[in-house]
Amino acid sequence: MTSQPTSTTQPASGLFAGSYLRLFKHYLGPQWRRALLMALLLLAATGLQLLGPQFLRQFIDLGLTGGAASVLTRVALLYLLVALFKQLFNASATYLGADVGWSATNVIRQDLAAHTLALDMTFHNSRNSGEMIERIDGDVTALSDFFSQFGVRIFGALLLLAGTLIVLWLENALIGLALTLFTLFELLVLQTTRRLSVPATRLEREATAKMFGFIEERLSGIEDIRANGGGQHAMHRFDVTARDYYRLSVGAWRLRSVTWLSGYGAFIVGISSTLALVIYLVRGGSITVGTGYLVMQYMFLLQTPIDQITQQMQVLQKASASLGRISDLFGERSQLTPGEATLPAGALEVAFDAVSFGYDDKTVLNNVSFRLQPGRVLGLLGRTGSGKSTLTRLLFRFYDPDSGAVRLNGLSVSDLNPESLHERVGLVTQEVQLFGGTVRDNLSFFDAEVSDKRILEVLNELGLSGWLETLPEGLDTRLSPSGGNLSAGEAQLLAFARVFLKDPGLVILDEPSSRLDPATEKRLELALNRLLQNRTAIIIAHRLATVERADEVLILRDGWVLERGERTRLAADTSSEFYALLKAGGDLDEGTSYEQGETHA
Repeated sequence: MTSQPTSTTQPASGLFAGSYLRLFKHYLGPQWRRALLMALLLLAATGLQLLGPQFLRQFIDLGLTGGAASVLTRVALLYLLVALFKQLFNASATYLGADVGWSATNVIRQDLAAHTLALDMTFHNSRNSGEMIERIDGDVTALSDFFSQFGVRIFGALLLLAGTLIVLWLENALIGLALTLFTLFELLVLQTTRRLSVPATRLEREATAKMFGFIEERLSGIEDIRANGGGQHAMHRFDVTARDYYRLSVGAWRLRSVTWLSGYGAFIVGISSTLALVIYLVRGGSITVGTGYLVMQYMFLLQTPIDQITQQMQVLQKASASLGRISDLFGERSQLTPGEATLPAGALEVAFDAVSFGYDDKTVLNNVSFRLQPGRVLGLLGRTGSGKSTLTRLLFRFYDPDSGAVRLNGLSVSDLNPESLHERVGLVTQEVQLFGGTVRDNLSFFDAEVSDKRILEVLNELGLSGWLETLPEGLDTRLSPSGGNLSAGEAQLLAFARVFLKDPGLVILDEPSSRLDPATEKRLELALNRLLQNRTAIIIAHRLATVERADEVLILRDGWVLERGERTRLAADTSSEFYALLKAGGDLDEGTSYEQGETHA
């Protein structure tokens, strides 16, 4: 296969609202040379297909009139040669059609994935990953049949249909007229029935997405389901989901079958009428037996393109449903308008100016204000649900605040270019996301421009060279997507190196050592010290020991800033909430408590 074409600059989201012609032009236009070669091959194959029955007629008439054996042999060999080249041209055209179709749909997948990745978290939170996989891959795969077969088969069918009718008119005007009327009748039937199944097919595709989404959710939570005895309930819900999918699929198939049955019924009427007409003309001496056989062959040739058109109408029905769903997805718009400003190198200043934010009707942050100078480390404390993670999500601009402003180096994050923002802000979470690939791939996020030399420099600078040496194949060690061949500590070390490769100006750490054994935690502490040098940092802490390296502490309670100040000052102030927490010790979610009082500045 040839390399797939790159996406053009025209926004794809507007294409699907238009006609199929615009769709073909956008995604098949860059491949017009291969499409032209495919058309020429189909034209040649069609010509040879029309030529074949002429040799058969000549062979029959010569045989009945006592033609010479040498002549009959030559005609037979010519017929076999024509048949061989016809199959060769058809196979080549089919191959090119598949190549063109899959290349085009790969570009659609690329455009669709890029479009959905650019949407805000409100969109992604309302859909599970199984549904998104089905929407981006499943619907586009259904569309690949449309691209790879529809153009080839419809174009070839129309060529053969037109060529056959022309030859029939040249042979006998009466036969030509009769079969032309039959063809028009059958095409009218197809046109009338083809739209019947589009709504049902669309519901079928939606049911498929729902079922895949259900399966993905249950598989991701299989440990909890088994541990809590939820298997029977999960299987019951799967049975209900699968039953809906089966019912809608059968209904859509039945409606799609109406097109095929209508075409087949019309063919039975046509072949019977043609046979009767041929017998009548042969017995009347108007045509020879060979010509009669030729007419019947052309009648079958007429049915071939009509069958092709019938099948492709079903492909078109499926494609229409998929096109509608793809169009809906392309029609989704992010609520976040990207900015153009970029962030400079070096540590970043962080500022929250009277920020309030909520999910749906629930307020999570209330009038949060603070300023963190470049190079300083902030320890962010609070119980689960206090708003700590939401605060960091606003820094990444996964959402925009309902009121107030989030600023980096004095620039509102809403004015920043998203690529610049995500390049200059790094995140290390408790649950490190790994990908099926090598250690190199997971460190560089599959960016081939990141050299091994740079990766080794970073690992050495973080004191992780010894860790790399423990891996069986070094940077070429393959990791499973679940991280099963790495310990929690090793995954965290990999996450530190991954962030360090970005060289961000702001680092956000979400309790990076909460799940580690003491030995691994000590190694992680050394890497953390190097990561935080000359960088601004926010450390989300569930354990008080985690914020010992913080310059400042901010405590959240129910979305309000309960207390903020220098860590050493608050630790020495017996009236501060932080002092009370230190005195109580332990985990903020276990065994410690604090009451909401006046907010401390």
